[in-house]
Amino acid sequence: MSGYDSSDEDDDVVLLVCVMDSVIRKIRRQSRIPKHVSSFSGHEKMCELITGHEGLLLEHIRMNRDCFHRLVTLFTVQNRPQETHTLTVQEQLMMFLTMVAHGDSNRRTSYEWKHSGETVSRYMDTISSHLVQLASRFIVPPDFNDVSTVIAKNRRFYPYFQGCVGAIDGTHIPCVVDADVAAAYRNRKGFTSQNVMAVVDFEMKFTYLVAGWEGSCHDARVLNVATSNPAFMFPHAPEGKYYLVDAGYKNKPGFLAPFRGQNYHLHDRRREDGDRRKEMFNYRHASLRNVIERTFGVWKSRFRILRGIPRYPLEKQRNIYFRNTIP
Repeated sequence: MSGYDSSDEDDDVVLLVCVMDSVIRKIRRQSRIPKHVSSFSGHEKMCELITGHEGLLLEHIRMNRDCFHRLVTLFTVQNRPQETHTLTVQEQLMMFLTMVAHGDSNRRTSYEWKHSGETVSRYMDTISSHLVQLASRFIVPPDFNDVSTVIAKNRRFYPYFQGCVGAIDGTHIPCVVDADVAAAYRNRKGFTSQNVMAVVDFEMKFTYLVAGWEGSCHDARVLNVATSNPAFMFPHAPEGKYYLVDAGYKNKPGFLAPFRGQNYHLHDRRREDGDRRKEMFNYRHASLRNVIERTFGVWKSRFRILRGIPRYPLEKQRNIYFRNTIP
């Protein structure tokens, strides 16, 4: 035994570990249990939702049956998506819509629809990219020659706001970013977000949207860049027409802000101080401009992914914002 040294002992240990690893792998292969064992496939789930109660479909994807079929037709004609024998276009769209409606993670979607995580991620990217291309068909500038019925039929607003064509404001959508850029995306409320600026009409429809700005960026700066840079294609109002903006924006041609230093909200009107005429204007201005606050509220309630988006690349997060503006 004099020729036996520590190197021989090390070789024996390595050999033993290799043998044990091979045995464990063989046992695992023999006892492997399929991950998706349910007999209820994703395609059958989709069929049940489409043919079942319309309220259930509305709850799952936030649109009715007719709207879904029209979206499938438009999506197919416009983008000609890839369809496989295991994943139809209808199922791809419904899987995506369910994710954004409920804010489901990739893992939960994989379990619910009986597809691998890689398949879910791949089609999530594909569908969101294709749907962004459809945004220009739905997010269109307002009709500058028309007076909204919301204004024309309300004596509080007509004729005082007959030139108004919509309201502008920004909203913060939570986002997930890398640590090296987190400071730029951290807003004044302390969480990381993208500042999304939108224009809506008085029927609560989006007529313009720009996303991707850091959460620390002021609303006024986003508007200034969007209106001064032709690449953003902002729908400028013609002479005599204007958008309503809050006090955080500058009062200038095409944009009507409230009087500064005057009461603005209903509970403030109970105070005795202030100019009554300017105060009345501010109150009616706030009542009409409130349409954009309501639109943002419905938008975030309808698509819960906007309340807490998973860890996607920033460009993918931006695409999701655009997709969720399609009615």
